Amino acid sequence: MTPPNAPRSAPPAEVATAAPAGGAAPRLRRSTRFGLRPAEWALVAAIVVAVLLTGLVDSNHSYFRLPWQSLTDILRNTALLGIFALGATVVIIAGGIDLSSGSMIALSGTIAATTMLALAPKEIMAFKAVGPVVVGVGVLAALVTGFLVGTLHTWLITAVRLPPFIATLATLVGLRSFARALCESCTHAVVGTKSAQINVSDPIFKAIRDNVWIPVAVFALLALFTWLLLTRTVLGRHIHALGGNEQAARLAGIRTENVKWFAYCFGAMTAALAGLFYVANESVAAPVNQGRGHELNAIAAAVVGGCSLSGGVGTVPGTVLGAIFLRVVIDAVSKIIKTGADVYEGLIVGVVVVIAVTFSQLGALAKGGTRLLPGALGLCAIPTLALLAGAIAAMTAGRDAGIATGIGALFLLGLLRVWESRRSAT
Repeated sequence: MTPPNAPRSAPPAEVATAAPAGGAAPRLRRSTRFGLRPAEWALVAAIVVAVLLTGLVDSNHSYFRLPWQSLTDILRNTALLGIFALGATVVIIAGGIDLSSGSMIALSGTIAATTMLALAPKEIMAFKAVGPVVVGVGVLAALVTGFLVGTLHTWLITAVRLPPFIATLATLVGLRSFARALCESCTHAVVGTKSAQINVSDPIFKAIRDNVWIPVAVFALLALFTWLLLTRTVLGRHIHALGGNEQAARLAGIRTENVKWFAYCFGAMTAALAGLFYVANESVAAPVNQGRGHELNAIAAAVVGGCSLSGGVGTVPGTVLGAIFLRVVIDAVSKIIKTGADVYEGLIVGVVVVIAVTFSQLGALAKGGTRLLPGALGLCAIPTLALLAGAIAAMTAGRDAGIATGIGALFLLGLLRVWESRRSAT
Protein backbone atom coordinates (compact mmCIF):
# COMPACT_ATOMS: atom_id res chain seq x y z
CA MET A 1 0.00 0.00 0.00
CA THR A 2 1.38 3.40 -0.97
CA PRO A 3 1.99 5.77 1.96
CA PRO A 4 -0.33 8.81 1.85
CA ASN A 5 2.58 11.26 1.70
CA ALA A 6 4.50 9.50 -1.03
CA PRO A 7 5.25 11.74 -4.03
CA ARG A 8 3.16 11.12 -7.09
CA SER A 9 4.82 9.21 -9.85
CA ALA A 10 5.66 11.01 -13.06
CA PRO A 11 3.15 10.68 -15.88
CA PRO A 12 3.85 7.91 -18.37
CA ALA A 13 5.15 10.31 -20.98
CA GLU A 14 7.69 11.85 -18.60
CA VAL A 15 10.31 9.92 -16.67
CA ALA A 16 12.93 11.86 -14.70
CA THR A 17 16.53 10.69 -14.78
CA ALA A 18 18.79 10.93 -11.76
CA ALA A 19 20.09 14.39 -10.96
CA PRO A 20 23.62 14.91 -12.26
CA ALA A 21 26.40 16.04 -10.00
CA GLY A 22 26.48 19.71 -9.08
CA GLY A 23 22.77 20.06 -8.44
CA ALA A 24 21.66 20.57 -12.04
CA ALA A 25 18.06 19.76 -12.79
CA PRO A 26 17.33 16.29 -14.12
CA ARG A 27 16.25 15.98 -17.70
CA LEU A 28 12.96 14.37 -18.55
CA ARG A 29 12.82 11.55 -21.04
CA ARG A 30 9.62 12.02 -22.98
CA SER A 31 7.98 9.89 -25.60
CA THR A 32 8.16 12.75 -28.08
CA ARG A 33 8.53 13.20 -31.78
CA PHE A 34 10.26 16.38 -32.96
CA GLY A 35 10.00 17.74 -29.39
CA LEU A 36 6.22 17.34 -29.04
CA ARG A 37 4.22 14.74 -27.16
CA PRO A 38 1.35 12.85 -28.85
CA ALA A 39 -1.25 15.07 -27.18
CA GLU A 40 0.54 18.16 -28.49
CA TRP A 41 0.62 16.74 -32.02
CA ALA A 42 -3.13 16.19 -31.64
CA LEU A 43 -3.43 19.89 -30.82
CA VAL A 44 -1.47 20.76 -33.97
CA ALA A 45 -3.88 18.63 -35.99
CA ALA A 46 -6.86 20.28 -34.28
CA ILE A 47 -5.51 23.73 -35.16
CA VAL A 48 -5.11 22.77 -38.82
CA VAL A 49 -8.61 21.26 -38.96
CA ALA A 50 -10.12 24.34 -37.28
CA VAL A 51 -8.44 26.67 -39.78
CA LEU A 52 -9.54 24.61 -42.79
CA LEU A 53 -13.13 24.27 -41.56
CA THR A 54 -13.32 27.99 -40.79
CA GLY A 55 -12.02 28.86 -44.23
CA LEU A 56 -14.71 26.69 -45.81
CA VAL A 57 -17.67 27.66 -43.58
CA ASP A 58 -16.90 31.39 -43.44
CA SER A 59 -19.05 33.09 -46.10
CA ASN A 60 -16.23 35.55 -46.82
CA HIS A 61 -13.56 32.81 -46.90
CA SER A 62 -11.21 35.26 -45.18
CA TYR A 63 -8.49 32.68 -44.51
CA PHE A 64 -8.19 31.95 -48.22
CA ARG A 65 -8.73 35.47 -49.58
CA LEU A 66 -6.81 37.42 -46.94
CA PRO A 67 -4.33 34.89 -45.50
CA TRP A 68 -1.72 37.42 -44.36
CA GLN A 69 -4.20 39.64 -42.54
CA SER A 70 -5.82 36.62 -40.90
CA LEU A 71 -2.43 35.28 -39.82
CA THR A 72 -1.30 38.57 -38.28
CA ASP A 73 -4.58 38.95 -36.39
CA ILE A 74 -4.28 35.45 -34.92
CA LEU A 75 -0.59 35.95 -34.10
CA ARG A 76 -1.25 39.26 -32.32
CA ASN A 77 -4.09 37.85 -30.22
CA THR A 78 -2.17 34.65 -29.50
CA ALA A 79 0.88 36.61 -28.32
CA LEU A 80 -1.22 38.78 -26.00
CA LEU A 81 -2.90 35.69 -24.52
CA GLY A 82 0.23 33.55 -24.51
CA ILE A 83 2.37 36.01 -22.54
CA PHE A 84 0.31 35.69 -19.36
CA ALA A 85 -0.77 32.11 -20.11
CA LEU A 86 2.89 31.18 -19.59
CA GLY A 87 2.71 32.73 -16.13
CA ALA A 88 -0.48 30.80 -15.43
CA THR A 89 1.31 27.62 -16.54
CA VAL A 90 4.10 28.06 -13.99
CA VAL A 91 1.57 28.74 -11.21
CA ILE A 92 -0.53 25.70 -12.14
CA ILE A 93 2.48 23.37 -12.38
CA ALA A 94 3.50 24.59 -8.91
CA GLY A 95 0.13 23.40 -7.63
CA GLY A 96 -1.53 26.82 -7.39
CA ILE A 97 -4.05 28.89 -9.29
CA ASP A 98 -4.17 32.60 -10.14
CA LEU A 99 -7.60 34.03 -10.93
CA SER A 100 -6.45 37.65 -10.93
CA SER A 101 -4.41 37.93 -14.14
CA GLY A 102 -7.21 39.76 -16.01
CA SER A 103 -7.43 42.36 -13.25
CA MET A 104 -3.63 42.50 -13.13
CA ILE A 105 -3.67 43.41 -16.82
CA ALA A 106 -6.02 46.31 -16.06
CA LEU A 107 -3.98 47.42 -13.05
CA SER A 108 -0.58 47.33 -14.80
CA GLY A 109 -1.89 49.32 -17.76
CA THR A 110 -3.39 51.86 -15.37
CA ILE A 111 -0.18 52.11 -13.35
CA ALA A 112 1.84 52.75 -16.52
CA ALA A 113 -0.62 55.34 -17.82
CA THR A 114 -1.01 57.19 -14.52
CA THR A 115 2.76 57.26 -14.05
CA MET A 116 3.22 58.83 -17.48
CA LEU A 117 0.35 61.24 -16.80
CA ALA A 118 1.97 62.35 -13.53
CA LEU A 119 5.38 62.84 -15.19
CA ALA A 120 4.19 64.42 -18.45
CA PRO A 121 0.62 65.67 -18.02
CA LYS A 122 0.68 68.25 -20.82
CA GLU A 123 1.98 65.76 -23.38
CA ILE A 124 -0.51 63.07 -22.40
CA MET A 125 -3.47 65.49 -22.55
CA ALA A 126 -2.32 66.85 -25.92
CA PHE A 127 -1.83 63.31 -27.36
CA LYS A 128 1.88 64.00 -27.89
CA ALA A 129 5.03 61.95 -27.29
CA VAL A 130 6.16 61.76 -23.67
CA GLY A 131 9.66 60.48 -24.46
CA PRO A 132 11.44 57.16 -23.90
CA VAL A 133 12.47 58.00 -20.32
CA VAL A 134 8.88 58.60 -19.18
CA VAL A 135 7.71 55.50 -21.05
CA GLY A 136 10.50 53.48 -19.43
CA VAL A 137 9.51 54.67 -15.95
CA GLY A 138 5.87 53.76 -16.67
CA VAL A 139 6.83 50.29 -17.87
CA LEU A 140 9.08 49.73 -14.84
CA ALA A 141 6.31 50.85 -12.49
CA ALA A 142 3.91 48.36 -14.08
CA LEU A 143 6.35 45.45 -13.76
CA VAL A 144 7.20 46.34 -10.16
CA THR A 145 3.47 46.37 -9.44
CA GLY A 146 3.30 42.84 -10.82
CA PHE A 147 6.07 41.76 -8.46
CA LEU A 148 4.28 43.36 -5.49
CA VAL A 149 0.97 41.68 -6.36
CA GLY A 150 2.74 38.31 -6.69
CA THR A 151 4.32 38.90 -3.29
CA LEU A 152 0.90 39.74 -1.84
CA HIS A 153 -0.52 36.49 -3.22
CA THR A 154 2.32 34.47 -1.72
CA TRP A 155 1.93 36.15 1.67
CA LEU A 156 -1.81 35.47 1.72
CA ILE A 157 -1.25 31.82 0.77
CA THR A 158 1.80 30.97 2.89
CA ALA A 159 1.51 33.27 5.92
CA VAL A 160 -2.24 33.87 6.24
CA ARG A 161 -2.90 30.30 4.99
CA LEU A 162 -5.64 31.26 2.56
CA PRO A 163 -6.35 28.75 -0.23
CA PRO A 164 -4.93 30.04 -3.55
CA PHE A 165 -8.44 30.11 -5.02
CA ILE A 166 -9.71 32.45 -2.27
CA ALA A 167 -6.61 34.67 -2.22
CA THR A 168 -6.59 35.29 -5.97
CA LEU A 169 -10.38 35.52 -6.14
CA ALA A 170 -10.15 38.44 -3.70
CA THR A 171 -7.56 40.20 -5.86
CA LEU A 172 -9.57 39.39 -9.00
CA VAL A 173 -12.24 41.72 -7.65
CA GLY A 174 -10.05 44.08 -5.66
CA LEU A 175 -7.31 44.90 -8.18
CA ARG A 176 -9.72 46.06 -10.88
CA SER A 177 -11.63 48.24 -8.42
CA PHE A 178 -8.34 49.66 -7.15
CA ALA A 179 -7.18 50.36 -10.72
CA ARG A 180 -10.39 52.25 -11.51
CA ALA A 181 -10.18 54.29 -8.30
CA LEU A 182 -6.52 55.07 -9.02
CA CYS A 183 -7.33 56.18 -12.58
CA GLU A 184 -10.12 58.51 -11.44
CA SER A 185 -8.08 59.87 -8.54
CA CYS A 186 -5.02 60.56 -10.69
CA THR A 187 -6.93 62.22 -13.51
CA HIS A 188 -8.82 64.37 -10.99
CA ALA A 189 -5.59 65.44 -9.27
CA VAL A 190 -3.68 66.20 -12.49
CA VAL A 191 -6.38 67.33 -14.91
CA GLY A 192 -9.14 68.44 -12.59
CA THR A 193 -11.83 66.06 -13.85
CA LYS A 194 -12.34 62.39 -13.06
CA SER A 195 -11.96 59.95 -15.90
CA ALA A 196 -12.18 56.14 -16.03
CA GLN A 197 -9.58 55.91 -18.81
CA ILE A 198 -6.36 57.53 -19.97
CA ASN A 199 -5.45 57.83 -23.64
CA VAL A 200 -1.87 56.83 -24.52
CA SER A 201 -0.58 58.16 -27.85
CA ASP A 202 3.19 57.95 -27.51
CA PRO A 203 4.94 56.78 -30.73
CA ILE A 204 6.59 53.90 -28.85
CA PHE A 205 3.19 52.42 -28.03
CA LYS A 206 1.97 53.14 -31.57
CA ALA A 207 4.98 51.28 -33.00
CA ILE A 208 4.14 48.26 -30.84
CA ARG A 209 0.52 48.41 -32.01
CA ASP A 210 1.45 48.69 -35.70
CA ASN A 211 4.19 46.03 -35.68
CA VAL A 212 2.71 42.63 -34.86
CA TRP A 213 6.16 41.05 -34.65
CA ILE A 214 7.07 42.91 -31.46
CA PRO A 215 4.54 41.13 -29.20
CA VAL A 216 5.15 37.89 -31.11
CA ALA A 217 8.91 38.16 -30.52
CA VAL A 218 8.37 38.94 -26.82
CA PHE A 219 6.04 35.94 -26.52
CA ALA A 220 8.56 33.66 -28.26
CA LEU A 221 11.46 34.81 -26.06
CA LEU A 222 9.36 34.47 -22.91
CA ALA A 223 8.26 30.99 -23.97
CA LEU A 224 11.89 29.99 -24.55
CA PHE A 225 12.91 31.38 -21.16
CA THR A 226 10.04 29.58 -19.41
CA TRP A 227 10.86 26.31 -21.18
CA LEU A 228 14.52 26.53 -20.15
CA LEU A 229 13.48 27.41 -16.61
CA LEU A 230 11.12 24.44 -16.23
CA THR A 231 13.25 21.82 -17.98
CA ARG A 232 16.88 22.81 -17.44
CA THR A 233 17.13 24.34 -13.95
CA VAL A 234 16.94 23.23 -10.34
CA LEU A 235 14.16 25.77 -9.78
CA GLY A 236 12.15 24.11 -12.54
CA ARG A 237 12.57 20.73 -10.87
CA HIS A 238 11.44 22.23 -7.58
CA ILE A 239 8.36 23.78 -9.22
CA HIS A 240 7.32 20.36 -10.56
CA ALA A 241 8.05 18.72 -7.21
CA LEU A 242 6.01 21.33 -5.34
CA GLY A 243 3.02 20.74 -7.58
CA GLY A 244 3.40 16.96 -7.43
CA ASN A 245 3.41 16.72 -3.62
CA GLU A 246 4.09 19.76 -1.47
CA GLN A 247 4.66 17.85 1.76
CA ALA A 248 7.12 15.46 0.12
CA ALA A 249 8.92 18.42 -1.47
CA ARG A 250 9.23 20.10 1.92
CA LEU A 251 10.58 16.91 3.51
CA ALA A 252 13.10 16.68 0.67
CA GLY A 253 14.53 20.03 1.74
CA ILE A 254 12.91 22.25 -0.90
CA ARG A 255 12.07 25.72 0.38
CA THR A 256 8.52 25.54 -0.84
CA GLU A 257 7.53 29.05 0.27
CA ASN A 258 10.29 30.57 -1.88
CA VAL A 259 9.26 28.45 -4.86
CA LYS A 260 5.66 29.64 -4.45
CA TRP A 261 6.91 33.21 -4.21
CA PHE A 262 8.69 32.87 -7.54
CA ALA A 263 5.71 31.17 -9.21
CA TYR A 264 3.16 33.79 -8.16
CA CYS A 265 5.48 36.70 -8.92
CA PHE A 266 6.23 35.22 -12.35
CA GLY A 267 2.50 34.84 -13.01
CA ALA A 268 1.67 38.40 -11.91
CA MET A 269 4.60 39.96 -13.77
CA THR A 270 3.73 38.22 -17.05
CA ALA A 271 0.18 39.55 -16.65
CA ALA A 272 1.63 43.01 -16.00
CA LEU A 273 3.72 42.71 -19.16
CA ALA A 274 0.65 41.66 -21.12
CA GLY A 275 -1.18 44.70 -19.73
CA LEU A 276 1.38 46.99 -21.35
CA PHE A 277 0.73 45.35 -24.72
CA TYR A 278 -3.02 45.73 -24.22
CA VAL A 279 -2.53 49.47 -23.62
CA ALA A 280 -0.40 49.71 -26.77
CA ASN A 281 -2.88 47.68 -28.81
CA GLU A 282 -5.90 49.76 -27.72
CA SER A 283 -4.10 53.13 -27.25
CA VAL A 284 -5.85 53.56 -23.91
CA ALA A 285 -5.68 52.38 -20.31
CA ALA A 286 -9.26 51.47 -19.40
CA PRO A 287 -9.42 49.57 -16.10
CA VAL A 288 -13.19 49.08 -16.29
CA ASN A 289 -13.08 46.54 -19.14
CA GLN A 290 -9.45 45.92 -20.06
CA GLY A 291 -8.52 42.27 -19.57
CA ARG A 292 -11.93 41.41 -18.08
CA GLY A 293 -12.40 37.63 -17.98
CA HIS A 294 -9.02 36.99 -19.60
CA GLU A 295 -7.73 35.08 -16.58
CA LEU A 296 -10.01 32.21 -17.60
CA ASN A 297 -8.56 32.27 -21.12
CA ALA A 298 -5.05 31.92 -19.70
CA ILE A 299 -6.06 28.98 -17.51
CA ALA A 300 -7.92 27.47 -20.46
CA ALA A 301 -4.85 27.72 -22.71
CA ALA A 302 -2.73 25.97 -20.07
CA VAL A 303 -5.31 23.23 -19.45
CA VAL A 304 -5.94 22.62 -23.16
CA GLY A 305 -2.16 22.40 -23.55
CA GLY A 306 -1.96 19.56 -21.03
CA CYS A 307 -1.50 21.21 -17.62
CA SER A 308 -3.11 19.36 -14.75
CA LEU A 309 -5.02 21.57 -12.31
CA SER A 310 -3.86 19.27 -9.52
CA GLY A 311 -0.30 20.43 -10.20
CA GLY A 312 3.02 18.91 -11.18
CA VAL A 313 2.21 18.35 -14.88
CA GLY A 314 2.48 20.71 -17.84
CA THR A 315 4.75 21.88 -20.65
CA VAL A 316 5.51 25.17 -22.36
CA PRO A 317 4.98 23.81 -25.92
CA GLY A 318 1.58 22.55 -24.78
CA THR A 319 0.60 25.98 -23.46
CA VAL A 320 1.80 27.71 -26.64
CA LEU A 321 -0.27 25.33 -28.77
CA GLY A 322 -3.19 25.69 -26.37
CA ALA A 323 -3.10 29.48 -26.77
CA ILE A 324 -2.95 29.17 -30.57
CA PHE A 325 -5.84 26.69 -30.61
CA LEU A 326 -7.97 28.84 -28.33
CA ARG A 327 -7.43 31.96 -30.42
CA VAL A 328 -8.10 30.07 -33.66
CA VAL A 329 -11.40 28.80 -32.26
CA ILE A 330 -12.41 32.27 -31.02
CA ASP A 331 -11.41 33.80 -34.36
CA ALA A 332 -13.41 31.10 -36.17
CA VAL A 333 -16.51 32.02 -34.16
CA SER A 334 -16.08 35.71 -35.03
CA LYS A 335 -15.70 34.92 -38.73
CA ILE A 336 -18.62 32.52 -38.90
CA ILE A 337 -21.11 34.37 -36.67
CA LYS A 338 -19.76 37.85 -37.47
CA THR A 339 -22.13 40.26 -35.65
CA GLY A 340 -22.19 39.74 -31.87
CA ALA A 341 -19.55 37.00 -31.89
CA ASP A 342 -18.04 38.30 -28.65
CA VAL A 343 -21.22 37.21 -26.85
CA TYR A 344 -20.22 33.57 -27.41
CA GLU A 345 -16.52 33.88 -26.53
CA GLY A 346 -16.92 32.84 -22.89
CA LEU A 347 -19.21 29.98 -23.87
CA ILE A 348 -16.73 28.71 -26.44
CA VAL A 349 -13.83 28.88 -23.98
CA GLY A 350 -15.83 26.97 -21.37
CA VAL A 351 -16.85 24.24 -23.82
CA VAL A 352 -13.29 23.88 -25.13
CA VAL A 353 -11.88 23.49 -21.61
CA VAL A 354 -14.48 20.86 -20.64
CA ILE A 355 -13.86 18.88 -23.84
CA ALA A 356 -10.07 19.08 -23.44
CA VAL A 357 -10.12 17.91 -19.82
CA THR A 358 -12.65 15.18 -20.64
CA PHE A 359 -10.49 13.78 -23.42
CA SER A 360 -7.43 13.88 -21.16
CA GLN A 361 -9.33 11.77 -18.61
CA LEU A 362 -10.79 9.21 -21.03
CA GLY A 363 -7.87 6.81 -20.66
CA ALA A 364 -8.04 6.86 -16.86
CA LEU A 365 -11.82 6.48 -16.93
CA ALA A 366 -11.60 3.48 -19.25
CA LYS A 367 -8.95 1.75 -17.16
CA GLY A 368 -10.81 2.34 -13.92
CA GLY A 369 -14.13 1.20 -15.32
CA THR A 370 -15.73 4.55 -14.48
CA ARG A 371 -18.91 5.46 -16.36
CA LEU A 372 -19.57 8.93 -17.79
CA LEU A 373 -23.34 8.47 -17.56
CA PRO A 374 -23.98 6.43 -14.41
CA GLY A 375 -27.41 5.67 -12.93
CA ALA A 376 -30.10 8.31 -12.52
CA LEU A 377 -27.51 11.10 -12.78
CA GLY A 378 -26.56 9.88 -16.24
CA LEU A 379 -30.20 9.72 -17.33
CA CYS A 380 -30.69 13.34 -16.28
CA ALA A 381 -27.39 14.44 -17.84
CA ILE A 382 -28.29 13.08 -21.29
CA PRO A 383 -31.21 15.47 -22.04
CA THR A 384 -29.36 18.32 -20.33
CA LEU A 385 -26.33 17.95 -22.60
CA ALA A 386 -28.52 17.43 -25.67
CA LEU A 387 -30.53 20.58 -24.94
CA LEU A 388 -27.33 22.57 -24.38
CA ALA A 389 -25.80 21.37 -27.66
CA GLY A 390 -29.03 22.08 -29.53
CA ALA A 391 -29.38 25.56 -28.02
CA ILE A 392 -25.81 26.50 -28.94
CA ALA A 393 -26.29 25.25 -32.50
CA ALA A 394 -29.64 27.05 -32.83
CA MET A 395 -28.19 30.38 -31.65
CA THR A 396 -25.18 30.16 -33.96
CA ALA A 397 -26.43 28.27 -37.04
CA GLY A 398 -30.22 28.51 -37.00
CA ARG A 399 -33.25 26.62 -35.73
CA ASP A 400 -32.97 23.63 -38.07
CA ALA A 401 -29.30 23.10 -37.18
CA GLY A 402 -30.22 23.34 -33.50
CA ILE A 403 -32.94 20.71 -33.76
CA ALA A 404 -30.69 18.36 -35.73
CA THR A 405 -27.80 18.85 -33.29
CA GLY A 406 -30.00 18.29 -30.25
CA ILE A 407 -31.51 15.08 -31.66
CA GLY A 408 -28.08 13.85 -32.77
CA ALA A 409 -26.55 14.53 -29.36
CA LEU A 410 -29.46 12.77 -27.65
CA PHE A 411 -29.00 9.73 -29.89
CA LEU A 412 -25.21 9.54 -29.41
CA LEU A 413 -25.39 9.99 -25.66
CA GLY A 414 -28.06 7.32 -25.49
CA LEU A 415 -25.79 4.93 -27.39
CA LEU A 416 -22.96 5.76 -24.99
CA ARG A 417 -25.21 5.02 -22.04
CA VAL A 418 -26.22 1.63 -23.50
CA TRP A 419 -22.59 0.74 -24.30
CA GLU A 420 -21.45 1.63 -20.77
CA SER A 421 -24.28 -0.43 -19.27
CA ARG A 422 -23.35 -3.49 -21.32
CA ARG A 423 -19.64 -3.08 -20.55
CA SER A 424 -20.28 -2.89 -16.81
CA ALA A 425 -22.54 -5.96 -16.99
CA THR A 426 -19.82 -8.13 -18.57
